[in-house]
Amino acid sequence: MTHPRNVAIFIGILVTLVTGILLYLFKIIPAYPGWSTLLILLFFTISITCYFLIYITLYRELDAISDMLLPFKKKESNPSRNKYINANDPIVKIRKEIGNFALQKQREIEELQKLETFRREFLADVSHELKTPLFAAQGFVHTLIEGAMDDPNVRDRFLQKAAYSLDGLNLLVEDLITISQLEIGEIKMHFQNFDLRKLTEDIFEQLEDSAEKKETRLKFYKHSPKSCYVFADKLRIGQVVTNLIVNAIKYGKDNGTVIFSYSIEGESVLISVTDDGPGIEEKHLNRIFERFYRVDKSRSKDRGGSGLGLSIVKHILEAHDSKILVTSKVNEGTVFSFRLKKGKVINEKG
Repeated sequence: MTHPRNVAIFIGILVTLVTGILLYLFKIIPAYPGWSTLLILLFFTISITCYFLIYITLYRELDAISDMLLPFKKKESNPSRNKYINANDPIVKIRKEIGNFALQKQREIEELQKLETFRREFLADVSHELKTPLFAAQGFVHTLIEGAMDDPNVRDRFLQKAAYSLDGLNLLVEDLITISQLEIGEIKMHFQNFDLRKLTEDIFEQLEDSAEKKETRLKFYKHSPKSCYVFADKLRIGQVVTNLIVNAIKYGKDNGTVIFSYSIEGESVLISVTDDGPGIEEKHLNRIFERFYRVDKSRSKDRGGSGLGLSIVKHILEAHDSKILVTSKVNEGTVFSFRLKKGKVINEKG
């Protein structure tokens, strides 16, 4: 062990032994009757001197190094001072601490590198997403300015296309603002008890036209209860359910079925949205909640959307201490599911 006491004793023994050998070799010991007392005094003098020198210099320096590292380390509960001076093996301890510090910094560097990569990818994605509707609207408007406005049919058609592109741009900007606010915690959840089935019935009604265009049937699972109260943010959960059902309609097959299911399991409610579409390959399942990630980019563009819907769903559910899960089989369909806290039944008649 490298405790200063042990180091001092070792040096004292070594110096005393060397001195004794030299005295013996030079025939000094026989002529001096008190040689053993001299060697003992020498041993204690050297040992005590070395102890205090090591104590004052080396091990106090270890404490100084620890204090220098302290602002850069994760907060410790009840940090003790002089822990190296009083430790059994301070060299090992400081080595471990520096090693842990280096490992912590390495992880932070790797995290920063990941964030930098994500930042670059995000900027590239958002630039591309903004450019598409902006350039389209710009092209239609410039065509009208250059003379196409004189033809009523061309004018109306181009204005409608420009309006459609600008509506898409507005949706994208709104979703970007929403997801940014969710990530920094600016949007607070307002929890309340509400009937999930009633909320979903209203959403079915709002999406009826979209479903009819693809001849898609929106249904509740036949064994789901007639009412189900949850404790959550009604507005945000409505946004979650809407996004999941819109995706199911958009990417499900024509003349298909979207099933909304919920079941009470203890103190939580398991909720799922199922479609019978083409499904998602397993290699895409871990990435579909990333911003702007599209399984089939060429087909997704034709179906509209900002590419942020599932990412918003993920962040809203995380704010509810829940998470979104997905299972899918190619050519069979996809199921998105999540849990919410069970709510108390309230009387809405009064």
